Amino acid sequence: MQKTIIAIVVVFVVWGVLDYVLHGLILTSSYASSSQLWRPMEEMNMVLIYIVTLVAAACFVYIYTALITDRSQKTALSYGLVFGLGAGISMGYGSYAVMPIPYVMALAWFLWSILECLVGAWIAWAIVKRGAA
Repeated sequence: MQKTIIAIVVVFVVWGVLDYVLHGLILTSSYASSSQLWRPMEEMNMVLIYIVTLVAAACFVYIYTALITDRSQKTALSYGLVFGLGAGISMGYGSYAVMPIPYVMALAWFLWSILECLVGAWIAWAIVKRGAA
């Protein structure tokens, strides 16, 4: 249980940093060009964003630690890839299908979701590895 909690916290922090890199640095111009779609920064609920990220990290790590018995690095990365593909396709291209966002934003959301899930799976594997989580 202690390893699971540590993995959740580390994944949460790393995902937060990666989110900042993508949304705060890489996609700045894409967000600016589609500003009519987003709340102004002062209206964004950052506490809720952190809660959502924490719950997502907890669910992601829980699935790995509670439901996956083969704790090999290969299995962890396969899990991260499949989870990332599912999350990325819905986030990137699902959003692109219904919102007038720039294509580069949809592609970045898709690819970054895969990257974040691969990194998250590697972290879960590295912390939990074998035995009781």
